[in-house]
Amino acid sequence: MKIHLSSMFLFFSFLFSCNVLPFQKKETNNDMLLAALGILATASDWVWDLPPGFPQPLVPSDNPMSKAKVELGRHLFYEKKLSGNGTMACSSCHFQSLAFADGKDFPSGITNQSHPRNAQHLSNVAYMPRLTWSNPKMTSLEIQARAPMFGETPIELGLQNNNFLNELSSNAIYPPMFERAFGGSGINEQNVRYALASFQRSMISGNSRYDQYTFRNNKSALTASEIRGLNLFNGEVAECFHCHGGFNFTDTSFHGGAKEEFFYHSNGIHDDTYYAGVPSNKRGLFDLTGVASDTGKFRAPSLRNIGVTYPYMHDGIFMCADSNNPDKPAGAGKTKVDCARDALTQVVDHYRSGGQNHSAKDVTLIRAFTITNSQRDDMVNFLLALTDDEFLTNPKFASPF
Repeated sequence: MKIHLSSMFLFFSFLFSCNVLPFQKKETNNDMLLAALGILATASDWVWDLPPGFPQPLVPSDNPMSKAKVELGRHLFYEKKLSGNGTMACSSCHFQSLAFADGKDFPSGITNQSHPRNAQHLSNVAYMPRLTWSNPKMTSLEIQARAPMFGETPIELGLQNNNFLNELSSNAIYPPMFERAFGGSGINEQNVRYALASFQRSMISGNSRYDQYTFRNNKSALTASEIRGLNLFNGEVAECFHCHGGFNFTDTSFHGGAKEEFFYHSNGIHDDTYYAGVPSNKRGLFDLTGVASDTGKFRAPSLRNIGVTYPYMHDGIFMCADSNNPDKPAGAGKTKVDCARDALTQVVDHYRSGGQNHSAKDVTLIRAFTITNSQRDDMVNFLLALTDDEFLTNPKFASPF
């Protein structure tokens, strides 16, 4: 890659003139110069291998993709030294076999303190302009990583004392990996977050049977029932596409050439009485804004790999019966598909009923509609066709240990 001196001068001038974010330690000019040289040295080797129909994700200019960074991030994602007591890693709440969700209504961290919201899957998280269920301040993966690392309500990884940096430094594999990824800036908190973010951006999922049908011209990839479900999903009766449209099946997306969009919705799974009685950290967007009309509003998640990301909704309210759950004794012989089918049937039934009365619910989007049980089953079959089995087993996302 050719780099003109004038471009380098402008790059470094901009870098040194930027204000440091409040949560970052102030870096010296030498530290920043070493980091910049590391960026320039490694930024040219990453090539997006995107599925047909997928745009290129936008990547922060201060954390360009590189193979070394992604590989380091993969190690850190599965590294239990990245927790206060060495018992958990990011992967402890994000399992590849579940599209990097965890199959629980609420996860818990190293102190067993329950998180107030469901752990989202990470499929195509590179395209999300806002992370988590309801925090508009989470504008990048680099920022969001600080919540599980250092958050205290609840404690997740519990890294408040920063001893994890010494733990990483004392492990022989990490100093050379950080060197390859970041040049001379070494093992520091920011580089840990930037490597984790790079690995998560590489988690692109786009080879479901729906993708094969839509983008790869394989018209036998979907059954007749699934095609009917697809048409209902995108039709004017159910209108699911308003909140779950586009290549990533969400109305929240951000990529090259597209305007940034992010929305929060109340989908009527609870009424006003429910939200009046729950702790403030369970009230959705209201928790951040304090605006009454934001109570119960959450970001619409991507439906990618929904066949393995149950239980559904921010509080995991829709889950299969024990008799359909392969993880329960009563569900012996059942599969993930059986569980997902049961839970997704509940979800579609919820929406076709119009949901519960809630003052923040958008009744133009969440309103009762009429379909037969057979049509409902077609929609469930279509949703199950969004699972990308290759993504769930791809070794480049698997643990390196």
